Amino acid sequence: MAFVREKGWRREEDEVRFSVWPAEGFLVNFFEADDDDVLFDIDVRELQGQERLDLLGAFLRELGQAFGRPVALTFEGFDPSEMPYLHYDPVADGFVLDREP
Repeated sequence: MAFVREKGWRREEDEVRFSVWPAEGFLVNFFEADDDDVLFDIDVRELQGQERLDLLGAFLRELGQAFGRPVALTFEGFDPSEMPYLHYDPVADGFVLDREP
């Protein structure tokens, strides 16, 4: 993933996932998708406090701008196209709260 190499983030890859660390102690796992979607997960336990939430926001913004597509955040196990609770819109360069978590 050229985007990750450009950022200089630490990364590891295996046959199931592509893992990156946008910041120390903030792991993001990317997975293969059947369509044009980019699927990833994060461990919310790593996002305690405003500074860590700001890291998540910056990551979602960078991802949306790099791909030129909205980035949806959902609860674990939910389809982002059907149940997002937050998404980043690269056209408006802003976040939208779709529903209360």
